[in-house]
Amino acid sequence: MKTSDKLPVLPFEEWAETRLTVHLILQIIGKTRLKLTRRKNHWWYITIYVTSRGFGTHSIPINDGLDSFEIEFNVRKRAVVLSKSTGDEIEISLTTNPTIATFYKQFMEALEQWGCKPDFVPKPFDLGIEKPFAEITEYHHYDWEYIEKFTQMMRWNNDVFQEFSGRFYGKTCPVHIYWHHLDLTVTRFSGKRLPPMDKGARILEKESYSHEQISFGFWAGDDNMPEPMYYAYTFPSPDGLDKERIQPDQAKWVDSNGSPMALLRYNDVIQSENPRELVLEFLESTYQAGASMAGWDIEKLTVPPLNEI
Repeated sequence: MKTSDKLPVLPFEEWAETRLTVHLILQIIGKTRLKLTRRKNHWWYITIYVTSRGFGTHSIPINDGLDSFEIEFNVRKRAVVLSKSTGDEIEISLTTNPTIATFYKQFMEALEQWGCKPDFVPKPFDLGIEKPFAEITEYHHYDWEYIEKFTQMMRWNNDVFQEFSGRFYGKTCPVHIYWHHLDLTVTRFSGKRLPPMDKGARILEKESYSHEQISFGFWAGDDNMPEPMYYAYTFPSPDGLDKERIQPDQAKWVDSNGSPMALLRYNDVIQSENPRELVLEFLESTYQAGASMAGWDIEKLTVPPLNEI
């Protein structure tokens, strides 16, 4: 069976309530990591990762670094699992379809058992929901068929992004998930520092865009883009970037807040003969377009095959 026959189809509207429920839980997990993990440049310390079982934080230090724990949205167990370096484990089951308010209460009580009281803003970020997590009772949807499809989709793309990431010698972020938009990303940097942003800019943007970069991502869709999609953009964007030809033929440039962003539909990928090569072609061509126009030393930054070293 071809890979294209195995990749899941995930119609946006059919799992909208489940998607938002999962998104809210992952925001709670991500905000916890944000407050308990040591700072890393470009917010790399707040992200979550695709794991073999779902989505997790990796190690979070506690007890002045003498101990640590991890948080994982474990799709196999249908639970959020907290695992401590001492061997202790707390499992918060999702099989009873808890509301976000109920889950949040159980989660915070679990953290408190280990002496953790992360002081994060207890509200969703950039989701159009103003109520705090402790009062969100309308989201309690767990369609596990769609959650498993979403996990498989992210796991496959994580592997493709890892392959693409390994082709670059320069500074590169891990392949990780930013939980505010729930997008899987990998970013390449030229090493050039940019002028400081205006004082009115949010600290989120000031830290994220302190250096010249080309960013690539995949997300399962939101209200503005109601279908799974790949994207790529260069920051700052060189003049005329959107006139550069990119591959595959299904890819296109669109305007994103005044700058060009390249898009490729996941649905086009899964209908192709070789989905992996199609995605890699998109990632490589958008990198070449942005890097060449921005004057990066592409040859110096390219990792050659082992037999050419």
